[in-house]
Amino acid sequence: MPFSPNHLSELNLLLQFPSTSTQEGIKVHSHSAAPETVRAAESLFSKGLISQKDGGYLTPLGSEAVELTEKLQGILASQ
Repeated sequence: MPFSPNHLSELNLLLQFPSTSTQEGIKVHSHSAAPETVRAAESLFSKGLISQKDGGYLTPLGSEAVELTEKLQGILASQ
């Protein structure tokens, strides 16, 4: 099953979160962010990966997702 455009937007948004600190987050501004980024943030929030529907902080599950996303990105970029 290929990644959907929505999944790719979620993965790209996850990569914007700092992976080294749980005290840093991001804010997705609905008036200036791309619509797919706004939808990705809302989706990640509904899945319990981030603390607010417009960004916020990573949850423990979100931190794990970022770690796995970074690993996958590294594997794909290595060739």
